[in-house]
Amino acid sequence: MKLKLFQVDAFTNRLFRGNPAAVVPLEQWLPEATLQAMAAENNLSETAYFVKLGEGYHLRWFTPTREVELCGHATLATAWVLWERLGERAPLIRFETRSGELRVTRDDDWLWLDFPADPAQPSVVPSALVSGLGRPPREVLLARNYVAIYDNEEIVRMLTPDFRRLATLGEHGVIATAPGKDCDFVSRFFGPQFGIDEDPVTGSAHCTLAPLWSARLGRTALRARQISHRGGELRCELNGTRVLIGGQCVAFLTGEIELI
Repeated sequence: MKLKLFQVDAFTNRLFRGNPAAVVPLEQWLPEATLQAMAAENNLSETAYFVKLGEGYHLRWFTPTREVELCGHATLATAWVLWERLGERAPLIRFETRSGELRVTRDDDWLWLDFPADPAQPSVVPSALVSGLGRPPREVLLARNYVAIYDNEEIVRMLTPDFRRLATLGEHGVIATAPGKDCDFVSRFFGPQFGIDEDPVTGSAHCTLAPLWSARLGRTALRARQISHRGGELRCELNGTRVLIGGQCVAFLTGEIELI
C-alpha cells in the first residue's frame, strides 16, 4: 500500500518556521496501531489523517506517542493541503473530530480555524508546575491545560523547563503566556506527557488564550505570537463561544509512504 504524505509548516509564511505537520489522506481508516506507528516514524508534533465523509472529512491527529482530542496547526495544514494540493473547491471545509465539528475558511493566503473556546478558571497551583517551569508565575489558571501568566515577554522567552517535572501533571499541558512587546500576547506550550516537550506553535492553546487576553485587553481581535525556537504568528478573534484562529502555511515536502 502506498499513501501520499504532505509536510506543511503551519502558522508561518516562511519555510522552516511555524509548526511542521504531516498530513496523510486515506481512502479508509487503517488500524490504530498503524496510524500511531506512522506518526512515531514521522516524529513530528502531529500527524493528521483524514477520510472523506459526506460533504466534509473525518479528521484525526496523532503525536509520536498518542492520539489527541484537538490540534490546531495540523487542522490548518490539512485544510491547506485539501485546497492547494488536492483540488478541494468548497469555500468552507468541515471536519468531524473528537472535539466535534471544526470548520476552516480562507481569506487569500490566511486560513481561519473555527474552534470552540476553552476559557480558563482560577486553579490550585501544583508544586510540579512551579518547579517544572523554574520560575513562579504571577497567576495560574486551568482549562484543558494549565495557564501560567507572567509579567512580560522576556520571562516567558527565557524559561528553561524541567520536562520530567511537567510530565507529572497528568493530562494537562502547560501554556506560559505574557503581554507581547509588538503583539497583543505571546506564549509557549509544553506537553511532555503527550510526547512533545515544547510544541513550536499550538493553535488549540489559543482556544484558551484568546478569551483570556480578550477579557484583559478589552477587545475581541488580537495578534499573537508563539515564541518557541521556530516561532509562529497567529490572529485570533473571539466570537461568543467560538474562537477564530488565523494562520498561513508553507509546503515543505510531498512524499509517499510505503506500507509493506
